[in-house]
Amino acid sequence: MKSGSAPGLVSKQTLKGILGELPLTAELYWQLRQQGKPLSRSFSLHRVEQRLPEWCAQVKTSRPEISTGQRVMIFSTLRYWVEHATLLGLAMAGLGYDVTLAYLPYANYRKPLNRFDLRRQNLYTHNVLKRAAPLLKPVSLLDVKLAGIGLPPTLAEAVEQVALHDAQYILQVEAVDQNSEIYRLRLERNTQAARAALAWMKTNRPDVVATPNGSILEMGALYQVARYLDIPVVTYEFGEQRQRIWMAQNGEVMRQETDALWQARQNCPLTPGQWEQVRTLFASRQQASLWENFTRRWQGQPSQGGVQVRAVLGLDDRPVVLLPANVIGDSLTLGRQVFSQSMTEWLERTLQFFAGRPQVQLVVRIHPGERYTDGPSVADLVKRVLPQLPNWFHLVKAEDPLNTYDLVEIADLGLVYTTTVGMEMAMSGVPVIVAGQTHYRGKGITLDPASWEAYYELLQRSLANPEQARPSQLQVERAWHYAYSFFFEYPCPFPWHLLHLWKDVENWSIEQVLSDQGQAKFGNAFRYLAGEPRQWNAAG
Repeated sequence: MKSGSAPGLVSKQTLKGILGELPLTAELYWQLRQQGKPLSRSFSLHRVEQRLPEWCAQVKTSRPEISTGQRVMIFSTLRYWVEHATLLGLAMAGLGYDVTLAYLPYANYRKPLNRFDLRRQNLYTHNVLKRAAPLLKPVSLLDVKLAGIGLPPTLAEAVEQVALHDAQYILQVEAVDQNSEIYRLRLERNTQAARAALAWMKTNRPDVVATPNGSILEMGALYQVARYLDIPVVTYEFGEQRQRIWMAQNGEVMRQETDALWQARQNCPLTPGQWEQVRTLFASRQQASLWENFTRRWQGQPSQGGVQVRAVLGLDDRPVVLLPANVIGDSLTLGRQVFSQSMTEWLERTLQFFAGRPQVQLVVRIHPGERYTDGPSVADLVKRVLPQLPNWFHLVKAEDPLNTYDLVEIADLGLVYTTTVGMEMAMSGVPVIVAGQTHYRGKGITLDPASWEAYYELLQRSLANPEQARPSQLQVERAWHYAYSFFFEYPCPFPWHLLHLWKDVENWSIEQVLSDQGQAKFGNAFRYLAGEPRQWNAAG
């Protein structure tokens, strides 16, 4: 109770908690007071609402007379994913698929929402999406009856793991207190989503489920339910390229599994044009410039050369070991341990190893992405392990005006967990020891220990003779070939990027995407999202 409030007064949040449990209260309030308006800007679907008549008209014009008969369930939560899923679902309906758009109307994945407001938000979302019917069948998982629905032990365990990854991702830590508010919130929401999905999918079994990400949040819970029920599931995400989508079939897309791609493409030599593409891309990454449809600068500082960076860091002639760190809690690191318990443990034990080896110089490059995060820094971890850094240790902070590729130029050995810099060091002829389960591990271009014993043995052998540890010319060429496949063949052409949705839909309307021209360019992506096995024997 606030200071000065009268005894017996009930707080607004307490009242909402009470009203949220009473039948029809939220519904009546929404009808009488909200009049179709969203609760907040953070979950406003006004742009979808404005475009739905146009989109539906285009779909009706383009839709084939004969349906494919394929039942596709697309799931989303959070405002931006719901927007994207609505457009995706309508396009798939326009291709003849029978599409159910399942959703949860959450605006924020880290803040609790009282049931009264949640029910109102649910009504608002349904009121918008029902206008896409019958092309789409909107289904709120909040409306699924959960009485008597429990999770089998194996599924419950999988959902708990998703909640753990959520907390790690949100807090940007690897050690999580399972009594923390964030973990308990995520476990509660993921469990409810899994129970509702289990109940709905058992009764209305789709032929395929498509969901963003598939590793975290309610999307991760839905992925686990589909796998438990042995329903084909496609997860998808978006990287730094416009008009490209990442996809995984019966897998988590953020694991970036490229084994099938590499098996199909490794013996197909690159053409001169393809070599030029990957060389130009690599040069742009080094020079902190944008290139073609890539929309992200990988460095804040253009390359200044290895001589300059040696002078800045005060390095001498002793061998240089470069450790480019990932961001702690990044989704590309969670659950990627091979022989360590976590990335943190690998970092701690590696720092301790080099603390007793003054014959080499260790450069720890904090990920530049830490400039945009709020969690603990790898620099904090370094200081905790070694409060007084030995003079052969050099810590390059996220904000330091140094280009990572200048560090690669002077490195004699690279140590990585999952960062893409490991692949690029191999492309530069630097021997790389990989500690985590990353997409380029096992591709014949890096050193991939499977135990602590093998890791330490590789360290000692590589430090004893750095030149002998360097990859062969054939391995370097193989690294460039793999990089081309990863950047240009792993992503599939797709018209609408999540971060640029409203600009992209101006360039590629549903009508254009459904046309012969649009399908020639993007048709594969929609077929793969509908569960057709992806073919790697040709680009796209």
